[in-house]
Amino acid sequence: MSAPSEEAAASHDGSPAYGLSEAVFAEERREFHAGLLLSGALTVNDIGVPSNADKGNKTSIVIAASIARQLAVKTVGERLAAQTSGGQFESSVARFADATFLRLAHLRPGTWDVQKVGGRGASSQASAFEQYAHLTELDDAIKQTPSLRAILGNAYSIAPDIVVSRHPLGDDQINQRELLVDSTVSTLTSMRMVNQRQPLLHAVISCKWTIRSDRAQNARSEALNLIRNRKGRLPHIAVVTGEPLPSRIASIALGTGDIDCVYHFALPELVRAVDEGGFDDAAELLDMMISGRRLRDISDLPLDLAI
Repeated sequence: MSAPSEEAAASHDGSPAYGLSEAVFAEERREFHAGLLLSGALTVNDIGVPSNADKGNKTSIVIAASIARQLAVKTVGERLAAQTSGGQFESSVARFADATFLRLAHLRPGTWDVQKVGGRGASSQASAFEQYAHLTELDDAIKQTPSLRAILGNAYSIAPDIVVSRHPLGDDQINQRELLVDSTVSTLTSMRMVNQRQPLLHAVISCKWTIRSDRAQNARSEALNLIRNRKGRLPHIAVVTGEPLPSRIASIALGTGDIDCVYHFALPELVRAVDEGGFDDAAELLDMMISGRRLRDISDLPLDLAI
């Protein structure tokens, strides 16, 4: 198993070293976990089963319980309905992304928005952004000619959980240091507000509080729709999960070509839980995903979005 970084390693008293760090991202990570607790998404019931565990899987319960102890989860409560816990998880991830990524303006200058989308209306679709604006015309055409739906299905419909977007720039911002553009050049680029005013989709974050076999491929399908239907730059495509079983995380994380990377809500704690539980196969799988750059911690997400 690849050892966690010095900052991510456990302290001598057994508590995660994130609890000792004064780094802003470490503090935001603690706030992220506290938010899951306060919202009721992350709880342990009266028989010791955490809310992100599969109560029918002993390994899932053991690993999730260890993570819960490391995160100091002391609330006793029953698991929320899947849709409710999923919504709370999305809100917590959105708050974390907003609090961290927007602090990187010195690395990624611009006017940015981080939003939990929610819903399935027109305003929640990827077509609200410049690279996917053409999908609105396609949707209108299907409404006028319903027989097209039988041909196209709903593969063009993309409703993300969380989006990170950037507003186009005015020429005064672009020409701040010297005259770079005027009416004779760069007349088609989406970055200039004079050319178009729709926000640019920078990243899509799919949130999976848990991963079950019947829903494991949803994130991949959403990613492939984003890849196939874009006109222009492909946004970052990330998945954040609270799933405790490495085998289920692997169902999304392994392979390339669709999802950039999977981010675990408590990766060092997961690594420690698997090691302490003596789950050798799971430890090997975790090591493969981490060393293969397919699985990272939630604290890695904002800096990866700044690439």
